[in-house]
Amino acid sequence: MSGESDLRKLLSGMRPELNEGRYAFCTLPGETRPPAGLAPVATVREPEGLTLVLRQEEADAAGLPYDHTAGWITLRIHSALDAVGLTGAFAAELAAHGLSCNVIAGYHHDHLFVAADRAAEAVSVLEELATRSAE
Repeated sequence: MSGESDLRKLLSGMRPELNEGRYAFCTLPGETRPPAGLAPVATVREPEGLTLVLRQEEADAAGLPYDHTAGWITLRIHSALDAVGLTGAFAAELAAHGLSCNVIAGYHHDHLFVAADRAAEAVSVLEELATRSAE
């Protein structure tokens, strides 16, 4: 099943949804494996180590350090992995409102991690962008 690649349709139909909870970005050095029982939302293997994105409560319970908590927003449109312009468009809009954003692309959806205390504001900014893009 291929996703949408038309930028206007992607923006107007993105339907940002704020997932419940706060999320932490943690890192484990080198080839360290994550503690048993964790259920990360995402992992990324880098030369410096393994990044885990997981619920803040899980990070705390496992004793994993972090210095940033994020709200997790899912764009509910099925975007094509080779779509051009979506990330740039929403990142520019969020930046114009002083909102930083970390993006992880899944097969079906894009997932945005923004400062936890500004997550609801970020959703509003994205909904406003979607409305403008539909006109």
